[in-house]
Amino acid sequence: MSNDLPSHFEFDLPPDIVPGNYADFANVWHTPTVFVMDFVTLAQPPHEETDPDTGELHLVVPARVVSRIRIPPEQVFELAKALTQQLEMWEQETGRRAPAGPLLDDGPAV
Repeated sequence: MSNDLPSHFEFDLPPDIVPGNYADFANVWHTPTVFVMDFVTLAQPPHEETDPDTGELHLVVPARVVSRIRIPPEQVFELAKALTQQLEMWEQETGRRAPAGPLLDDGPAV
């Protein structure tokens, strides 16, 4: 098989995957050999809690990972390109733009 030939992928989508999973946000992290995307949905309303050791008040956001996707670093570039293309098409179709600021305040980096 020649690598010069154009590829035509035929995707098989199992019936149990068709509905997909809703995610409120994604957490992305990496190792030297893989990028991991944890897609997360909120499990309960956020609530305040006091740290028993420090007495500091903090916000707890109960969440559940609904899907974990692992991809090789080489694919990250293709994914970023595809997301950018789809976002530009979505903006043209809907007339909507990205929010001006962050949707969630992450607070100080840990």
